[in-house]
Amino acid sequence: MDGSIIILFAAVLIVGGLLFAVIAFTKKGPSTLNVERYRIKWLSIEQQVKQGEESSYHLAIMNADKVLDQALQERNVRGNAMGERMKTVQQKWSNANAVWGAHKLRNRIAHEPDVRVNYGQACGALVAFKQALKAVGAI
Repeated sequence: MDGSIIILFAAVLIVGGLLFAVIAFTKKGPSTLNVERYRIKWLSIEQQVKQGEESSYHLAIMNADKVLDQALQERNVRGNAMGERMKTVQQKWSNANAVWGAHKLRNRIAHEPDVRVNYGQACGALVAFKQALKAVGAI
């Protein structure tokens, strides 16, 4: 009887160890971002902005928001939508209000046909997006 208890105990330990290994290797955690790829994307966005061309402001803000969302998704930040992901990580941002303002401006551009954005607003939004990308380790 003592031998069967030892065998049972060993079997439980082996199965437990295998389960632990499977969970450890399949668990989704924060991934490492390709910083160089994000830097190239960011430089492209900054170069899109042409002073006096309002459409370039719109495009840059839309693209910056998209890049931040990609970085959050690649970091496996919880949330089904950009806003949910932003809520999850906003404590990492020293300028959370500015990031939210930039995202809200993006939403206005996307959903309001007559929205007007000036150069200063565009630059402010891009600064906020850039700082958020830095905080999540994308650039």
